Amino acid sequence: MKIALAQLNPTVGDLAGNVALVRDAVGRARQAGAELVVTSELIVSGYPPKDLLLREGFVAACDREVVRLAQSLPPEIGVLIGHPTAMDMPPGRIANAASLLFGGAVVGAAKKCLLPNYDVFDERRYFLPADRAEPISFCDRRLGVHICEDAWWGEPGTPHHLEPTPRPDPVAQLGEAGADVLINLSASPFEIDKPHRRERLAERHAARHQLPFVFVNQVGGNDDLVFDGNSFLLDATGQPVLQLAPFADDLQMCEIAGRAGESGATPATMTQRSRAADLLDALTLGLRDYARKSGFRECVLGLSGGIDSALACYIAARAFGAKQVHALAMPSRYSSDHSVADAKQLAESLGVDFEIIPIDDIHRAYESTRIVEHDLATQPGGLADQNLQARIRGALVMIRSNRNGWLALATGNKSELAVGYCTLYGDMAGGFAVLCDVFKRDVYLMARHINNAVERREMIPAGTLSKAPSAELAPNQFDQDTLPPYDLLDAILEGLIEREASVEKLSREFPAETVRWVASRLDRNEFKRRQMPPGIKLSQRAFGSGRRMPMAAKFTFEE
Repeated sequence: MKIALAQLNPTVGDLAGNVALVRDAVGRARQAGAELVVTSELIVSGYPPKDLLLREGFVAACDREVVRLAQSLPPEIGVLIGHPTAMDMPPGRIANAASLLFGGAVVGAAKKCLLPNYDVFDERRYFLPADRAEPISFCDRRLGVHICEDAWWGEPGTPHHLEPTPRPDPVAQLGEAGADVLINLSASPFEIDKPHRRERLAERHAARHQLPFVFVNQVGGNDDLVFDGNSFLLDATGQPVLQLAPFADDLQMCEIAGRAGESGATPATMTQRSRAADLLDALTLGLRDYARKSGFRECVLGLSGGIDSALACYIAARAFGAKQVHALAMPSRYSSDHSVADAKQLAESLGVDFEIIPIDDIHRAYESTRIVEHDLATQPGGLADQNLQARIRGALVMIRSNRNGWLALATGNKSELAVGYCTLYGDMAGGFAVLCDVFKRDVYLMARHINNAVERREMIPAGTLSKAPSAELAPNQFDQDTLPPYDLLDAILEGLIEREASVEKLSREFPAETVRWVASRLDRNEFKRRQMPPGIKLSQRAFGSGRRMPMAAKFTFEE
């Protein structure tokens, strides 16, 4: 059987546009001789549709689009399409379905059995799970169709097999029921190392059941999630045969053999990518799609000469195009000459619009205001004065955003946001936080990757990479005057956030006083993070909807 893997980029809620993507892909696959086209999970609605699923008429509209699509397609080609459905469901309930379209009609459907309800997922809020997985007959084949989470049964972090009434393994049910091929329609968000985890997972299924495994994943950014694609085909021994592009639309053809022992395609090698390459492409795609799907064509950001804003500006130039990026250097009385020079060098190298707007006059105007004068006079260069400078800059960025309809970008990284080394309504102001799930160490990792592997020249200025990090909001100020060294800070934060490790456990590995300080700052600054702009989730535990910590709470680490 000749199958087309259609890795497409839907927009949540754009039913007609998403169906048009499928129709175009089917047309191209038909010309290439495909018998079956496989798309991704919930492609009709886009993933994740969230509470659009609760809006009256939304799911019915999705069902109508599926029926119309079936009627409009060439009758000789089959299409597996993901969509929410109320068809064949109890009144008031819906399912996450994959329907087979063939001969002008919907001729079969598989419904998702395992509904994830952890991290960013909340599918039990919307869907009713299927009791079991059954193959779908098509052209003398039995298709083992299942949906995303159905393939993750028994994996660490997925609790389905540990529930009081354990859910059965859907893939095992399909294998036992005589499926000839396993086909997974996914909307699996990107996380560091997740493409590798998916491959290992599918290899185990293919080898266990001696069946080819087709994995088709969504690609593109939707809100705080980015989907990396990386769809693939494994043969019946678990060997890779085909891999689709990472972080890009793709349509590839493959020949599916049957169980192990039958003739199949020549094995291929899965492309191994670096951490920096994956992070850079994920951020670029996530920002590009957030802007495109929200209606923004240009962006504006502060460019300080520091490493964070330099990386954010580079990503913005890739996402929007250099001519659509507007960078503002806003030096204060404490800003060094080399910071302005580094910002200018980067802007010229990228070809972005660049303007220098000194803020000292505005700063002095605040200082001379009667209400503010008393607050600043006793502590020049103190916290209130530092935050004032950040808020002046944030206001200038937002003025340009409001005046021109540009997307304002915040440039703070995860390390700073974790411990509150950031200013509400200042450097946190904006419509999108480009680096909010990037630790400082990975900021440097990506910057060096850009210079050494992507551009192969000094794009990020050497001075920006080599100088000690500083907010330059007070005389001779450096980040490490307030924070632990970033290598130590990031290692502790990774333990506290990614692994939810205890202070006691981390204190065996790192200085106990430093661990307690970082943990305290992490908890105390939850209120700030609730007010930060959205950004792209890159880790298993990003700040946002997947990490739900209280703001008004008290917990002592000795308990």
